[in-house]
Amino acid sequence: MTAFATLNALPAAQLDNLNELGYLSMTPVQAAALPPILAGKDVRVQAKTGSGKTAAFGLGLLRHLDAARFQTQALVLCPTRELADQVAGELRRLARFLPNIKILTLCGGQPFGTQRDSLQHAPHIIVATPGRLLDHLQKGTVSLADLKTLVMDEADRMLDMGFSDAINEIVHFTPASRQTLLFSATWPEAIAAISGRVQNEPLSVEIDSVDALPAIEQQFFEVSAAGKIPLLQKLLSQHRPTSCVVFCNTRRDCQTVCDALNAVGQSALALHGDLEQRDRDRTLVRFANGSARVLVATDVAACGLDIKSLELVVNYELAWDPEVHVHRIGRTARAGNSGLAISLCAPEEAQRANILAEMLQLTLNWLPAPGNVTIVPLEPEMTTLCIDGGRKAKMRPGDVLGALTGEIGLDGADIGKIVIHPAHVYVAIRRSLASSAWKQLQGGKIKGKSCRACLLK
Repeated sequence: MTAFATLNALPAAQLDNLNELGYLSMTPVQAAALPPILAGKDVRVQAKTGSGKTAAFGLGLLRHLDAARFQTQALVLCPTRELADQVAGELRRLARFLPNIKILTLCGGQPFGTQRDSLQHAPHIIVATPGRLLDHLQKGTVSLADLKTLVMDEADRMLDMGFSDAINEIVHFTPASRQTLLFSATWPEAIAAISGRVQNEPLSVEIDSVDALPAIEQQFFEVSAAGKIPLLQKLLSQHRPTSCVVFCNTRRDCQTVCDALNAVGQSALALHGDLEQRDRDRTLVRFANGSARVLVATDVAACGLDIKSLELVVNYELAWDPEVHVHRIGRTARAGNSGLAISLCAPEEAQRANILAEMLQLTLNWLPAPGNVTIVPLEPEMTTLCIDGGRKAKMRPGDVLGALTGEIGLDGADIGKIVIHPAHVYVAIRRSLASSAWKQLQGGKIKGKSCRACLLK
């Protein structure tokens, strides 16, 4: 247990802020990476999601920031809008002790003109996806001439999504004297090559290597490709998880599995690259707030997924890369909690299973398929109410909570997460009460204005 106070480079105001945020001691990745990051060195880190890496690079780039200079001094590249939003939110929390810090996200799926207007006054920090940032750089709406720190987060996923060329072009717009921090859950040859091109004598940090797995029980089932969906339905009926992520390798399988689970009443949502941005946002909100029990996702689409208590992870298909397998199952054992990971393995996947066993240096726990298991529905506890308005209408969670508990008369215990997006508010309401609340809200008001709402199904 290492306290942040041992880092002499952090100012007292930041240490006080960390205490208020509940950051009492450094995680292993923070303890290993923060000293060289604060010293201004290039660092490459192999660490999984949930290891505390955002705070590691966030504290570093904030320490090197000059708040009085209104130029873009830090850039964080992320593979998806979801991860970019998550990183920006965490950076805003870490920057609370600094007045007038402007942090801006630049991602696809958002109006270019609105982003261009926001860039009239340069943000101190930009969190962006590579494609949209490159659009702005080529149009001259973003300048990286004063950049001090470049961060590549989830670099392996960015390469999987085909952003290699865009990253190379972006680097050409940055000063050669910058500090470059590279974070990746896995370390394929392509990542090592990028590190060699963009970093200067980087210090290498490896955390949560595959021989230091968290407390995860792994179960493997041999099953034909055609038998995977029936077996999955049985296993979900047996374990009845409140929250579960099922990983597929292709978008097509992702949607097929999701449809099959919903057909037997096992509430599932699909998350893959064919979804429009609005549908991706709604899917993530609904799963996170308990309006669906199962999320069926591809690896790239699930990047940035931040669910605190995931009971079960299922590998519907084994990952091609053994380290991706470790990354997947680690989502069910956050913050020291135990977890369960189930892998369905068809005969043609046997070689992948053997490579996995060799890499993890363990004997895989093969189990017989459960016998007479009745398929049971998995109904969610909550339903999501979508209300027009959001940040643009200056709506706050308290305004929505007040309307639902006041005029409509819901008990606070029947209302779950309230998430404010630019044009909408998403509210989790106990499933048995959601339809009634929606009907009453149709004629009600929030902040003195009539509102339109719908139930997401």
